[in-house]
Amino acid sequence: MNLPFTLDVAIGLIFIYLILSLLASEIQELIATVFQWRAEHLKKSIEILLAGDVQNAEEAKVIQLANKIYANPLIKNINQEAKGLFATLPRKLTWAIGSMYRSIKKPRPGMKQGESIFGDHKHSGPSYIPADIFATTLVETLQIPFLVEKLTESRLEKFKIERLSEIKNIILVLPKETETDENLTYFFKNMHDEFENLDTEFKKIIENFKQKKASLKTSLNRMAESFDRYLETFQMQMPDNELCAKTCRRLKFLRKDIFDDIEQAISLGELRPNINEVVEAVKMSSAIYQEIEASIKDKDSETFKGIQQAIETLPPSVVKNLEVLAKRAQTRVKTAEEGMNALRLEIENTFNSSMERASGVYKRNAKGVAILIGLAIATAANADAFHMVNRLSKDSALRDTITNSAGEIVIKNQNQTIDALKSDADRVLTDIALPIGWTDVNLNQQLHWKRASNQAFPTIKIITLIPGWIVSGIAIAMGAPFWFDLLSKVVNVRNAGTRPASNTRNSVNNQENEGSS
Repeated sequence: MNLPFTLDVAIGLIFIYLILSLLASEIQELIATVFQWRAEHLKKSIEILLAGDVQNAEEAKVIQLANKIYANPLIKNINQEAKGLFATLPRKLTWAIGSMYRSIKKPRPGMKQGESIFGDHKHSGPSYIPADIFATTLVETLQIPFLVEKLTESRLEKFKIERLSEIKNIILVLPKETETDENLTYFFKNMHDEFENLDTEFKKIIENFKQKKASLKTSLNRMAESFDRYLETFQMQMPDNELCAKTCRRLKFLRKDIFDDIEQAISLGELRPNINEVVEAVKMSSAIYQEIEASIKDKDSETFKGIQQAIETLPPSVVKNLEVLAKRAQTRVKTAEEGMNALRLEIENTFNSSMERASGVYKRNAKGVAILIGLAIATAANADAFHMVNRLSKDSALRDTITNSAGEIVIKNQNQTIDALKSDADRVLTDIALPIGWTDVNLNQQLHWKRASNQAFPTIKIITLIPGWIVSGIAIAMGAPFWFDLLSKVVNVRNAGTRPASNTRNSVNNQENEGSS
């Protein structure tokens, strides 16, 4: 047996597996699309991420939180569905089949009978979610921005009260001298009126902050400007008196101590919550949450009720994970302002790591399905590996025809796509009678049975075909990209040419990945 003969047999066998692998790829792509395997796997992977492990992923709280994340507009916008009657008709058919199946299936914890895995009566979900979108959506779903906002408002209000109290305590020493000096009496009355104006201005500044008309830093700068105007009025109207001069100096010192460095004032006043306080805000038993709750006046508002419900139904695993991420982020955060961004980044990194593991699981599951599909195709097509080798080794005409067609396909598809490869393969199949199938000729060669002879079908002999089907099933599961790349190399060796470019295989891989999405 010489080398060209062996290569021709190998090319014939590889070519047949390439054809069958293309069919298997189409079937698997169709099944994955109809049943949304990738989208469902992504949803379950997110539930596992939220739960912390596989065992707790089926808890009602975990599933409900995942459904809330999927109900966020950011996630909804990722999931693009076809529009139009003819475009949606096949999908609606699969929805109806899925709905019938779920109607007899036990519902998942926390979900209604017949509801899909995506919740909220949704029929489909995204097959891919960017890490930044997930991090932002999770933070919004947990109402963290709102909790931080209310905590900041509460502390800014406390900051205002304490600063006004300090100013008032300084100017209260003046009335003690008013009994003996009319000028001081008049001056104190004016300063009291100016203090009331200062109080009003501070209240207006905080109200503007609550209405999101000004940032925290801008609000403190406005407070400093109001205090400056009060000081200026104090200096202009104060009589020539040592007590007044001393009071003025104390007010100036207070102004410098509080507002000379705005960022320092924010930090010392803890006006901007740090990462650990952000995490504590989602724990109802924490002092931080109690502080936020006390600052909300309307306890019957839908917003407050929504926050309470969100925190009450929050899985403990999510809080624990957030605490771990917060501690990790705290090591590289210099200012409180960077805290939320650092926490989001940690969530993104954790999500990416989780999705990498989930992708590996999905690929293993897909490979298992590919083997089942390969075995089914090998059985349905009667693709007996040992019979194919036998036919190729004995039938020189068949061997030459397949070898020439394979070489032609390789040359044509150096830089083309999988669609072009499928088209060429379909064309070749019309010209070649492959040694597969349940035809009379093939069965006669395999089992020595002829339909026309009225002989009983040799059912027992079918068992001898099973090993060949198993080999073919595993070979088909290896995928069209593998077989095309191998075919290109073997044809190249046979023709003693240069190694072909790998563009086609990359294109095949990319398109198969896109199809499975």
